[in-house]
Amino acid sequence: MSDMILEVRHLSKSFGSHEVLKDIGFTVRSGDVTSIIGASGSGKSTLLRCINLLETPTSGEILFHGQDVTAQGVNAAAYRSKVGMVFQSFNLFKNMTVLKNCMVGQIKVLKKSKEEARENAMKYLEQVGMAPYINAKPRQLSGGMQQRVAIARALAMEPEILLFDEPTSALDPEMVGEVLAVMRDLAREGMTMLVVTHEMAFARDVSSHVVFIADGVICEEGEPKAFFANPQQQRTREFLSRFMAN
Repeated sequence: MSDMILEVRHLSKSFGSHEVLKDIGFTVRSGDVTSIIGASGSGKSTLLRCINLLETPTSGEILFHGQDVTAQGVNAAAYRSKVGMVFQSFNLFKNMTVLKNCMVGQIKVLKKSKEEARENAMKYLEQVGMAPYINAKPRQLSGGMQQRVAIARALAMEPEILLFDEPTSALDPEMVGEVLAVMRDLAREGMTMLVVTHEMAFARDVSSHVVFIADGVICEEGEPKAFFANPQQQRTREFLSRFMAN
């Protein structure tokens, strides 16, 4: 069981009287690429924000290597350095260059020297094809380039798992491919990833596990080939027929 990184147990989240997530449970092992799919408003992004402690779950547990990170006294910053997040809207520091964006977390959270942080940042910027742009500010880059910088910034923290919250949904269609290509490469290299996505081809072809959420509950989950070829639930069939027809 030592390859178990993350275990979500009976997770629920309410905002006031509105219950967004109900009794969610699944596991993530080392090297898994888990795609979370579902209609807009089904609770997918809230689930990711709970896992990264940007939202506090109403009930349930999130176990990281067996430790419940929702318990009192957990160092959220230290946990987040191990569980990286790539946001829909990039969330780069607009006043910093590409290189500084990828260094600041390493220096502040991981306490690395500037030299070490720079070397590490350059390694990951090269990996995502953004090394030529180290002196650019985010506003000088396309959306696809900004998202690749955001991925490099998350990788520079050397997390054990990367969370992606609809990483392509804010991009123009021609830029989606360049970000998905980076994510496919990461999957091939064995990066553990949890991806909220509307890109069904990515979920089908790259994932090791697919979780379909509807109205805040897991409606169906499974291995992608069987999930897409032979969905068991009527709601899953309806959702996939709508998406796969596009």
